Amino acid sequence: MIDLSGKTILLTGASRGIGAATAPVLGAAGASVIAHYADDAQGARAATAEIPDDRKLLLSADFSEPGAGRRLWKEAVGWRGRIDVLVNNAAIMPDTPIDAADDDWDAAWEQVLQVNVREPADLMRDAVRHYRQLGGGTIVTMSSWVAEQGSAIAQLSGYAATKAAVRAITQTIARNYAKDGVLAYVIAPGIVRTQMSEIAAASRGGEDKVRAILPLGDMVPPGEVGSLVAFLASGLCRHLTGATFDLNGAAYVR
Repeated sequence: MIDLSGKTILLTGASRGIGAATAPVLGAAGASVIAHYADDAQGARAATAEIPDDRKLLLSADFSEPGAGRRLWKEAVGWRGRIDVLVNNAAIMPDTPIDAADDDWDAAWEQVLQVNVREPADLMRDAVRHYRQLGGGTIVTMSSWVAEQGSAIAQLSGYAATKAAVRAITQTIARNYAKDGVLAYVIAPGIVRTQMSEIAAASRGGEDKVRAILPLGDMVPPGEVGSLVAFLASGLCRHLTGATFDLNGAAYVR
């Protein structure tokens, strides 16, 4: 069992998908969880329902608004006076089709860069500065296998680009701030069974066709991602810092 007792963890995008599956895993391991959500308060409450009230805090922040990440960090630190682990998970997946009208193309790219890169980058910046004062801390960033090989769905070039960007930021932090006790890891899931992936599966011809290309015959259960997050948050293997973890059931092997 992973023991996260005494650790305060800020988890972004906790109301659905991977975040909603990760929150209860962190709570069960003993962590105090700050569950961020954009507008789905009900989803965040459901995800943290099994965590005792004295070990959870729900905070709303809309990453489409510039500065939202900085405000979230300040409010989160104010709860316990420190954050030990930042789990950078929140993201959106808007279409950025090549054939879109210029205005639609520009708007979609602005949105996906703002939500998926700019606010997470601000959070990581605040985390590094906080950890250098504390003597160490951990960042876990949720990237994707599309950051490694591009997306098989043509209209998701913007999403793929942003997942590559947050991976690169996290790796840069790992290389440059390890001496300060800052550990930074990247998780690159394949097709995880979430509402977002189920919608994307329709673009690939349906779930049956998706399962046919997966060696294990199914999408990644989101709880497995949560378990990996908990392990990395524990700090049990510090020399993995900087690593990217491919969680895709051998569908993409480097």
